[in-house]
Amino acid sequence: MTEFADLWYHSTDGLRLYARDYAGPGPDAPVALCMHGLTRNSADFAGLAPHLAQRYRVLVADQRGRGRSDYDPAPANYQPGTYVQDMFALLDSQGVEQALLVGTSMGGLMAMLMAAMQPARVSGIILNDIGPVVDPAGLERIKSYVGKSEPVADWQQAAAQVRAINGDAFPDFTDEDWLAFSRALYREMDGRPVLAYDPAIAQPMAASDDNAVPPDLWPVFESIRALPILVLRGAHSDILASSCVAEMQRRKPDLVSAEIPRRGHAPTLDEPESRRAIDSFLN
Repeated sequence: MTEFADLWYHSTDGLRLYARDYAGPGPDAPVALCMHGLTRNSADFAGLAPHLAQRYRVLVADQRGRGRSDYDPAPANYQPGTYVQDMFALLDSQGVEQALLVGTSMGGLMAMLMAAMQPARVSGIILNDIGPVVDPAGLERIKSYVGKSEPVADWQQAAAQVRAINGDAFPDFTDEDWLAFSRALYREMDGRPVLAYDPAIAQPMAASDDNAVPPDLWPVFESIRALPILVLRGAHSDILASSCVAEMQRRKPDLVSAEIPRRGHAPTLDEPESRRAIDSFLN
């Protein structure tokens, strides 16, 4: 039996967008909304979503230009402000008044912006390897490969390609892990794996870093600090510095944080340490 239902909805500018819908324990279950990183899609949460669905109805979105969602004919729309409006459209389409927000990387930036814009709709936030300051070194690394990957002929080449890009972040991954990782990032077309995102998502980021990371998010963080927040950090992340987490803790003394060993950017959220931190936070 399929563990999630396909959910289709429309953005305010007419794109047909997709999300996975994990039903949860019952019709009155609270809602969790999971949001992926820049080049990723809903498959990133294939492990965590069923776990959360023990207590939540879990919606896992493919942002526009990713996965099964429409690609945008106007690449300038590929930026967090647009994605946030898409997420409100998703919640509105399902009549969701309040949700727990789970965001990896770009998805975490979106979670902070959503909470600042409509705080009553957010019950709490889980930030995966992201904070109000994005390390420039990590941002440059991401810009170096987004939309620039060479085509691959088969799944072994796909696995090799993602390993070359992400190997430092997951030093203990096996060959099987890398193959599974590639199957979440690529889809098969005409017998060959192709990346499951529109290469044009790189265009706004190439034009200005502000299109990838809104400038000065500390005021946003200050405005949401009354909310329960958990931040997870990969122990050798090049996106979220330990000094940023320390400053978040200073500004929000009740912030819950956990560092995930043997991980860079970003933890998969399937690690035992990630699960323990998430479950403790939710309890």
